[in-house]
Amino acid sequence: MTAQQLVREAAARLAEAGVESPRVDAELLLAAALGVSRTALLTTGEVPDDAVARFAALVEQRADRVPLQHLTGTAPFRHLELSVGPGVFVPRPETELVAGWVLERIAGLPAPTVVDLGTGSGAIALAVANEHPGVRVLAVERDPGAIEWTRHNAATRASAGDTPVEVLSGDMTDPALLTELDGAVDVVVSNPPYVPDDARLPREVVDHDPPLALWGGPDGLDVVRGLLDTAVRLLRPGGWLGIEHADLQGSALPALVRAHGHWTDVADHPDLAGRPRYTTAQRSGHHAAT
Repeated sequence: MTAQQLVREAAARLAEAGVESPRVDAELLLAAALGVSRTALLTTGEVPDDAVARFAALVEQRADRVPLQHLTGTAPFRHLELSVGPGVFVPRPETELVAGWVLERIAGLPAPTVVDLGTGSGAIALAVANEHPGVRVLAVERDPGAIEWTRHNAATRASAGDTPVEVLSGDMTDPALLTELDGAVDVVVSNPPYVPDDARLPREVVDHDPPLALWGGPDGLDVVRGLLDTAVRLLRPGGWLGIEHADLQGSALPALVRAHGHWTDVADHPDLAGRPRYTTAQRSGHHAAT
């Protein structure tokens, strides 16, 4: 069969299964089965039988709501292709805006320090290191399964010539975390667990993303409360904090930051669809209470 015939039939199968972007997913899965880029499918004619078999198996897994990125083994993030799979949170396009915000905050600083708390695959940390060569980036992850993906991606990017990212095992709410950097960090950023315990999520998320990356207590903000204490300790006066959140937390999270104290210029920012997506704040000039 030709590539276009295979894509057409697979897209129909995925649409029937309720997959949101059936044709795009079908094209990406066929490209993965063939070991080529998606654009190369435009000039692909007959597909060998072994690739057809691989493709059919991938399509059935996707129809069973296995995440596309787990099947292709990669997830695009800004200028990078990150390795992902079972045990690590798949980075979302919305988080690219958070990484862009970090880069704006450190633009013009020759040697800034950035800490990414709950880094997962390393998406934010590695994007910042890729686009600001003079930066020092520390990526913290507590999940023993996820941090193996962080380390793999960090090693891959370092071998490609990017600024090496320091990967650390730790809990973002631990008072002893990175105490040697207290008052010296320029930006603390996090895409923390923020899903309320009673939320209903797609099967791709519930069945495949690690629980430590998802659930944040009754209101989804339990981890953020501890994160704020860590951030205010690490940041220098005038340093910046950025936290991604669920679209229903666009008022609750900024209110939590304001109530915490130690912060000025608290603001919330939308994603490209106009939904509330991340909160930012600047560390005030006075010292945190001890």
